[in-house]
Amino acid sequence: MRITQRKGDLATAQAIATFTRMGYDVSIPITESASYDIIVDTSDGLKRVQVKYSSDRKVDLRNIHSNSNGYMIKKAKQNSYDWLYVLYEKDGNFEEHLFTNCFVNRRCVSLIKSSKLIFGEVA
Repeated sequence: MRITQRKGDLATAQAIATFTRMGYDVSIPITESASYDIIVDTSDGLKRVQVKYSSDRKVDLRNIHSNSNGYMIKKAKQNSYDWLYVLYEKDGNFEEHLFTNCFVNRRCVSLIKSSKLIFGEVA
């Protein structure tokens, strides 16, 4: 198994666990083609969540995959997700960050203290 896929799986599993601990119901899309990884049912409605893993404070937002035509690089389109969850790992320590907006056509986003997810509240 590819290491990058394992890291993405770790981030998705952690996001599901965190949102579940916070009291939200979490759903997983059946398709691989969705522009989001999980759905969180909040009191404000359903939130489509893009999940990322990063070991760098600058999180790459592009989705890169390969097919028969070579590598495909996609940036987020308008309203493709509602929240961005990032599992940040540095020297074996983990932080969770949540942005409550969609970063349209951006290559990366910087993790800032105010985006850090505090258990029990969406920062």
